[in-house]
Amino acid sequence: MPKPNLAEVPAYYHNYINKVQTEDLQEAFRQHLNAISFLKDIPKDKWDFRYAEGKWSIKELVQHIIDGERIFSYRALCFARKDQTPLPSFDENLYAANSQADRRTADELIEELMAVQSSSKKLFDSFNEQQLDSKGVANNKEVSVRAIGFILVGHLLHHVDIIKDRYL
Repeated sequence: MPKPNLAEVPAYYHNYINKVQTEDLQEAFRQHLNAISFLKDIPKDKWDFRYAEGKWSIKELVQHIIDGERIFSYRALCFARKDQTPLPSFDENLYAANSQADRRTADELIEELMAVQSSSKKLFDSFNEQQLDSKGVANNKEVSVRAIGFILVGHLLHHVDIIKDRYL
């Protein structure tokens, strides 16, 4: 399952796809699970930290990863099942503002992320090559199921890098 051709993917997703260091989507999903051990090692007193005024806490960032993964998985499911209904974008700042992530514990967020990651991996494992090559429209841009898989994994890796660089 090779990476998608970047010419066939909206430019704003290129960074996410480039974060994935393997050409194999199944291997990417196995590596995707490794982020959990990184998150578990973050000191509990850092989870409410914001590196600047108006920026998300680590709790909100992890909730954003969870929300994004659910949305990307839904898009992949729709397109794999040949649903050609154009899907909307999502306003990540609106989602974060209404997530109530800061009232949750780090352990709760990690547990939920683990469940979502497991579900996403099983979903993508269920797709055959034809389904992975299926395309649909989300956020007014055409994208394939295969590309969504790499975007989903790269999105997590992108935010892990942000946590390392700006929060710790």
